[in-house]
Amino acid sequence: MVTQQDLPLPAPTPSGSNVINARCTVRTEDDLRVVLVAGVRLCHYNANDAVAEAHAIVSLVDPGYATQEEVARAFGCSVRTVRRHQGRYRDGGMTALATRPGWRAGRRRIPNRRRRIIERLNADGVSNREIARRLGLTENAIRKQVGPSERPAKQECLPLDDAAESTSSAAAAPAAPSSTEQTALTPPSTEAHPSPSASSPDEASAEPVPVPMSLDVDPGNRVWDRLLARFGVLDDAAPVFGPASAVPGAAVLCAVPALVHSGVFAIAHKVYGEIGPAFYGLRTTLLVLLLMALWRIKRPEALKEHDPQQLGRVLGLDRALEVKTIRRKLTRLASDGKAEQLGTELARVRVQRRGQLMGFLYVDGHVRVYHGKRALPKAHVARMRLSMPATTDYWVNDQAGDPLFVVTAVANAGLVKMLPEVLGQVRKLVGDRRVTIVFDRGGWSPKLFKTLVDDGFDILTYRKGRCRRVSEHRFVLRRADFDGRAVEYRLHDQAVRFLKGKLRLRQVTRLTDDGHQTQVLTSRWDLEDIEVAYRMFERWRQENFFKYLREEFLLDALVDYQVEEDDPTRTVPNPERRALDKEVKAARAELSKLEQAYGAAAVDNPEGRRPTMRGFKIAHGKLGKKLRAARARLEELLARRREVPQRVEVRDVSDGAVIKLATERKHLTNIVKQLAYQAESDLLSALAPHYARADDEGRTLLQELFRAAGDIEVTESELRVTICPLSSPHRTLAVRSLCETLNETATRFPGSRLTMRFAVTERPRIGMAFPGPRRKPPSLDAPPPAT
Repeated sequence: MVTQQDLPLPAPTPSGSNVINARCTVRTEDDLRVVLVAGVRLCHYNANDAVAEAHAIVSLVDPGYATQEEVARAFGCSVRTVRRHQGRYRDGGMTALATRPGWRAGRRRIPNRRRRIIERLNADGVSNREIARRLGLTENAIRKQVGPSERPAKQECLPLDDAAESTSSAAAAPAAPSSTEQTALTPPSTEAHPSPSASSPDEASAEPVPVPMSLDVDPGNRVWDRLLARFGVLDDAAPVFGPASAVPGAAVLCAVPALVHSGVFAIAHKVYGEIGPAFYGLRTTLLVLLLMALWRIKRPEALKEHDPQQLGRVLGLDRALEVKTIRRKLTRLASDGKAEQLGTELARVRVQRRGQLMGFLYVDGHVRVYHGKRALPKAHVARMRLSMPATTDYWVNDQAGDPLFVVTAVANAGLVKMLPEVLGQVRKLVGDRRVTIVFDRGGWSPKLFKTLVDDGFDILTYRKGRCRRVSEHRFVLRRADFDGRAVEYRLHDQAVRFLKGKLRLRQVTRLTDDGHQTQVLTSRWDLEDIEVAYRMFERWRQENFFKYLREEFLLDALVDYQVEEDDPTRTVPNPERRALDKEVKAARAELSKLEQAYGAAAVDNPEGRRPTMRGFKIAHGKLGKKLRAARARLEELLARRREVPQRVEVRDVSDGAVIKLATERKHLTNIVKQLAYQAESDLLSALAPHYARADDEGRTLLQELFRAAGDIEVTESELRVTICPLSSPHRTLAVRSLCETLNETATRFPGSRLTMRFAVTERPRIGMAFPGPRRKPPSLDAPPPAT
């Protein structure tokens, strides 16, 4: 009988072994652990040694013995942990594997200022999740601070909500917050030390802006981040850059250090918090609006003419915001009504950093004309010499001509009425220091001058109205250098009094070559007369600023067509009285005409025929009757006008609702254009030492720079932007020096930990494309070469 043979079955796996794959096994006995590859020992270590276990994981994955997924499943960790061990070992060896996980020792997880905010919100009954959303933190961080919140009974929810909640807990891993505020630009001409009264640390950098996270690795496909935003667990998409060459407009990133230095991202995060959940959050929206202004994309509608994917490469996104999204974001920001607070905080940082340029402040109004069909208050447009429906904005510029903040006037109020309100904000910004306010004849009012001087301000303005001319032989020729320019004026200096001697001011008169005299009034007795004249005539810097913003940034454009209710109790000139004024003017003209005729008749009266007044009146009875009727008519009109009030409430004379243009969105866009102009000014100051014609064409060079293409390269810690050469070699050299200045700031791109580095591509040298000895050109008589 034949005996059946046993089948060769594999040996059973011993206890304590964990199979990784067909050739790799992990065996654990007591506290010892051995890793075997094809039966050969790869490494052995103590099971409690985390560094040795991380090295074993790397030793399995790097040579290709097992995949990341297999190792993660065998060692009970995530694939992300395996990749992290590989990266640390590749960068620093075994020492890097011993890095202590979690928050750095000794660093506060939440600043004291935010801790007080959290305690106040928790006392008000706000949930932990809502507190985390408002402050941009995770719910776990809030729970560790105040404990679990009291919640009602859990309601039934859809499976999608459960998925979103689980995704939120996985995606909201606490990351070390990092401030986007970096080392400031230090141009030699505009950078100023903070004023002594200002605190040295900036309030904008007191609270670090959290760096957003991303689950995507492909810069051109952000599907996971968009999905998280759709589930409501992402407030802003993190910038993810990829290598790209000749990206149009990539050189605009040179303005990012100046924008970060302004503090706009930290201050906006402090004022608005977050506007999410959304893929395009607050930081991304502000950055897009600022870069649009620098690209000279003057309206949101103009985005239709640009490829959103090309713009997205510059922003670290797969696509840039489009027209509808921009409008929605502006509407969302305007709903909070915090544009004025944002402008004030930005101005406070500007004053702290440029304190020495706040000695002279220029104040002037800019009229934005309205061409729609709404019934709006009218204002006089000086450049058109017309009175049209418009809105008046009052801008405050510093000594260098850069804008500081803007205020929208109520119903086109004049400078005399708006100046105290504007200077109230100036006082809050500059503190107790004495500031000289420079304005034009629109603010002429001796009573206002006395009030401003008593409040601690100095004034510098033109004199309005007629005054006595100064004899030409009393003028003195003055010469001096200011801001690197030589000036020359013929001046006369004297003291004048107003308000019956209560107000004593200084009058500096300038004589031009054509004999015209311009009177300048000031309360500054410590300045030389030529400096008084120079500071007054430099007011044209602000006029040039308005012109530049109208042409380059489309300052007068309407952001939307929305209107809002105006104050119905606001008083306006009485239209009935205006009609009576016209009748009174016509009656006085007619009376003057009759009086002239009656007087001419009296001069021509022949005294031989009519020696008495009685005879003269009888002879000119019809003319006298008309004269008496005209006088009676004038007296009647004057009596009627005295009974009519000069001003009435606007609701009494308006046919429909009392409205005005919505101001919040316009104020936001004005702040964006102001920041873009300030960034240009900072870059121009850094460029001036390297470009001889910076005063004449410096901003033109920057406009060309912002439109230039560039190559983008990304490393683990740097974002490198290599700019293509500009139109001429001397401009390219100037931009190369500017890049070196920007690299010294070591600015991080907003929302990331990538340090920005700038360079310029070397321009190919002419004549070096075909190296080698020069050959003699072939003769015209030579036979053609054989083919």
